[in-house]
Amino acid sequence: MYDTLLFLHVLSAFLLFVTVVVLSAVVRGAAVPRGLVRIANVFWDVGGLGTLVFGVWLAIYLDAYHPWDGWVISAIVLWMIATGLGVRTREALVPAGEGVSALPAGDDSQRAATLHWIRTVVVIALLAVMIFKPGA
Repeated sequence: MYDTLLFLHVLSAFLLFVTVVVLSAVVRGAAVPRGLVRIANVFWDVGGLGTLVFGVWLAIYLDAYHPWDGWVISAIVLWMIATGLGVRTREALVPAGEGVSALPAGDDSQRAATLHWIRTVVVIALLAVMIFKPGA
């Protein structure tokens, strides 16, 4: 059971990083097919739910960890921040052109890019908490 839960948890985290990579391309100015951005956003939703569900399940399943451990709570807080930033980033990015997603023009472009990069830092911080488990 442990191997399955860990696999699903890590797979879910991978889906989050797919979204970060695809949207990083958009923010950097690449012409990315709109369908790919839609898929990346679905991956964000599925990966976000999966990391939370399977992560908490692992913390309950393993005797060494508990859902109330500091590093688990930190991970959940970072997950909530990343999720909120993900919603705001999705709203800030608007489709442009035929079949292509791009940044909006002007100040909205800076806002979308800033939200994306902050979310990226939070996701990396979440990964660091998961790897190093501070206080465990």
